[in-house]
Amino acid sequence: MSPVLSVVTTVVVGLMVGVELSVAFVINPITLALPAPASMAARSHGARMMGRAMPFWYFGSLILAGALAATTWGTTTSTAALVAAALLAVSVVMSITLLVPINNRSKNWTADSYPEDWREQTRRWDNLHYIRVAVIVAAFTLVAIAAVAL
Repeated sequence: MSPVLSVVTTVVVGLMVGVELSVAFVINPITLALPAPASMAARSHGARMMGRAMPFWYFGSLILAGALAATTWGTTTSTAALVAAALLAVSVVMSITLLVPINNRSKNWTADSYPEDWREQTRRWDNLHYIRVAVIVAAFTLVAIAAVAL
């Protein structure tokens, strides 16, 4: 079970990291450079779309990394998987406490109705997201190390 679980965990966490890297370094810089109405439309649509999918992906990644740690308990692999799971737990807590509140506000913004400080709020979200991306990249690295060490 561990080899299959390690591959599935690596793929799921790796794809999540790829999506979040794309959001951080491609999608959001593009939307932030747009005029306010177009930026509002893009950010609010992205917030709604990603807001539906990402909770399952983050929790699923955490559960898989935890399962990998549990199934390899007592080996050197379990240490890497356990630290990866802890980092993914940090990313979930960060998401819920710091990023989701901003996301929930931004998903309701329209071209006609948005706050004056919308750029500051989106920049704050982006800066927090960069930190979260660093955390999940570290988690992904440890999941990959655990998978290879099996």
